[in-house]
Amino acid sequence: MNNDFIKELGYKALDSRFKRISEKMAYSVKKLYKDLDYDIEPNWYLIFMILRDKGELSLIDIAESLGYSHPSVVVTVKKMATKDYLDVKKDDSDKRKQIVSLSPKALRLMPEFEMLWNSCEAAILKVLQEDLTILKYLDTIEASLEETSFYYRFKQEYKNQLK
Repeated sequence: MNNDFIKELGYKALDSRFKRISEKMAYSVKKLYKDLDYDIEPNWYLIFMILRDKGELSLIDIAESLGYSHPSVVVTVKKMATKDYLDVKKDDSDKRKQIVSLSPKALRLMPEFEMLWNSCEAAILKVLQEDLTILKYLDTIEASLEETSFYYRFKQEYKNQLK
């Protein structure tokens, strides 16, 4: 059976299509990390990069900068700290805040990680055939959802069906 039900649904399964592509890419990245003996996860990339670029940040700043929930950032940071890639300390002025930075181990391995990530970026460009138009579409989708949430849109359409 060669049917691709998600493709058949088209735009109706847009979220599932994005998820499927994301999972395929993450699986491949994770497999290569394992093959090369790197004890890191694909979803750690953004935290490595933001801390490399910004230095130390609070958990809240990381979550806001990435558009992720605070709890999901906490879980990822804990995993990374357990593997000794991050240093986490209390903020001097506000003890409730946790400040995160790259550990000496992460800084030492950063050139190797960057070589990996550059290879991944090149592979993504090849998959996209060097056409970055998709990013404009994603920007449009995100801006539209910022303007009016999907929840509200969905609820309005449901109410319209009831009429």
